[in-house]
Amino acid sequence: MKNVTLKDVAKAAGVSYATVSRALSGSSQIGSETRERVLKLCDEMGYTTNFVARSMVTKRTNLIGLVVPSVDNQFMSELAYHAEVSARSHGYNIMLCDSGPDLRQEKTVVKLLLGRQVDGILIVPQSSRSYESLKPYLDQTPTVFLSENLRDQPQSYVAVDNSRGTYLGTQYLYELGHRDILYFGQRQSTTHQLRAEGYLKACQELGLAPRYFNSEYTRSSIQGGYQLAKELFQKPLDYTAIFASTDSNALGVLTAADELGIDIPGRLSLIGFDNISATALSRIDLTTIDQPKKAMAVQAVDMLRDKIEHGTQGYVHQILLPTLIRRGTCKEPFSR
Repeated sequence: MKNVTLKDVAKAAGVSYATVSRALSGSSQIGSETRERVLKLCDEMGYTTNFVARSMVTKRTNLIGLVVPSVDNQFMSELAYHAEVSARSHGYNIMLCDSGPDLRQEKTVVKLLLGRQVDGILIVPQSSRSYESLKPYLDQTPTVFLSENLRDQPQSYVAVDNSRGTYLGTQYLYELGHRDILYFGQRQSTTHQLRAEGYLKACQELGLAPRYFNSEYTRSSIQGGYQLAKELFQKPLDYTAIFASTDSNALGVLTAADELGIDIPGRLSLIGFDNISATALSRIDLTTIDQPKKAMAVQAVDMLRDKIEHGTQGYVHQILLPTLIRRGTCKEPFSR
């Protein structure tokens, strides 16, 4: 099968090659009537831009790689959506790669994107070890990390103040009257360490005894939260509130509690973290900590564009503030 070329369109339209090129680029050097006729003919003939050929001339592919640990994680998919919308508004397309389940796969997809000559890469890292694993490749193209706080690493990133988020949530539960608050689903990553630190700081300042029920899973999921909660609920409920480390874990807690007849919020209050869209559904109505996903994605894309288009050197650490979203899964403690 033969691809339709600019010359084919020009011949069919009875205009020059340059006229077709100007019509496609939106140039003001041709009349609107001619432009519309040429563009209509391009659609009818099935013409598509040869981006490979164009990139050889412009030295740009107008492609941004986006690496996420799990496309089926709702927080990741929402973050990817906002990144794509922002990138597209500036003339870039997104090449999305799932880096799960380990550092080797993460390195593989980054190498793939470099081989595709993307103009830059956005990375939601697998873990705190991702930076060291990817370090040999980070100087080969502009790179911005997203969502994970790399602390003092010399790479640009955009993240939320995770510690502040759990501090706010714990403080809110305390104000409702809760004194026995269980932190649920902590695992080994910088993000989770920061969230646990915020919870601990609030407990210390408020005179509460910190309590944890940790997760051995490598990532958060509803199914993982459900399995953990079933294990947790086999023991006496000697706490009045659960602070789940992610909304996915909180949704797992809700499922297990429903199966076992544990009333939320009547018997237990529950708060999550992330504010994924499912938490606002009327049958869920989960109190949670909002990560400003759109703002995070837009700022990361802007930061990356600055590196691509202006050759900006150095690095920026952008930390955004979280917000407490009060919904229906928290109330005053259950009276025994």
